[in-house]
Amino acid sequence: MNKYIYADKFFLKSAVHGPGYLEVKEGKFGAIVDEVPAGADVEDYSGKWVAPGLVDTHIHGFMNHDVMDNDAEGIKAMSEGLLSCGVTSFLPTTLTSSKERLRDVAETVGKVKDEVTGAKIQGIYFEGPFFTEEHKGAQNPNYFGDPDIDTFHEWQEASGGIIKKIALAPEREGVKEFVSQVTEEGVVVALGHSNGTLQEAQTAVEAGASVFVHAFNGMRGLNHREPGMVGALLSLKEVFSELICDGHHVHPQAAEILMEKAGHDHVALITDCMMAGGMPDGDYILGEFPVVVKDGTARMETGNLAGSILKLKEAVKNVVEWGIATPQEAVMMASLIPAISCKIDHACGMIKQGRPADFIVLDQEMNLAATYLDGVCRYQA
Repeated sequence: MNKYIYADKFFLKSAVHGPGYLEVKEGKFGAIVDEVPAGADVEDYSGKWVAPGLVDTHIHGFMNHDVMDNDAEGIKAMSEGLLSCGVTSFLPTTLTSSKERLRDVAETVGKVKDEVTGAKIQGIYFEGPFFTEEHKGAQNPNYFGDPDIDTFHEWQEASGGIIKKIALAPEREGVKEFVSQVTEEGVVVALGHSNGTLQEAQTAVEAGASVFVHAFNGMRGLNHREPGMVGALLSLKEVFSELICDGHHVHPQAAEILMEKAGHDHVALITDCMMAGGMPDGDYILGEFPVVVKDGTARMETGNLAGSILKLKEAVKNVVEWGIATPQEAVMMASLIPAISCKIDHACGMIKQGRPADFIVLDQEMNLAATYLDGVCRYQA
């Protein structure tokens, strides 16, 4: 049955439209019109705005579940819980672990992909294990190694071909050949957890790498004599940067510098959320490491940040409140740009006729009011 969503504004791929009515036909987006037929079924969101469902392309866990638990039911629970964050599509994200464990997790996510009933799994993000010690973060260095194409193919085969992105440190041996090969196979390569130089990052980008993992975090900083990884993401063209905008990982002014230099259309808001997202303060596990969640952060025993407990809807609100993005730019950075950066924009990230009607409703303070999946309201604030 057809229905119409009335709102003051609609955030589209290239413009903001409204007020008007968005037609939803059999769970898919229809046209945006100025008038509807008499007696039409209208859901009235006067004073509110409609935006594409958010796309979290770097998320390890939520609601006390972690992708590395290798638990299909846990992944289903994550999927359901993410609707409360405004997320309608995501890439379950792994951590550095043994080759066997990663293969098993890839297989589990591949099998559960079409069984989840909340936010849709659009693929898998392998964060590691081809990193280096200096900026290991919450990654276990015991499993670090050089990129190996045969091992990657094992994981990809186990997943059913749904690994969409893999992160590595550009200074490892064999990076250029590996990047070239997997990029040719349609997999996005991200660079991070690295002490790499500008030249090493540039070599990887020339080979096909196109994303920087959680900008500023887990990477060599900017120095006037060696621009490093931060210098690379600020200066190289046609690359995307993931960005955690919780106010703890990156200072708002640093985030603003990146947005001004790279452009809002090359910054993808992500959460890097771990299992404590949506949970009370306390003791948790990230991968194989104990983590304490307190005062809005997740930290290891060393005091280092260990992922986040950020919800993507909060990142969208934060960048607007910090005055570093307009509402349209904020929405774009949490929907279309993450999707483009991971080559999944054919499936999510925009309001487009004929696409599944996955969208969110925001109030004028950028608070989430509702989340729709396939045209059905699945979460209401």
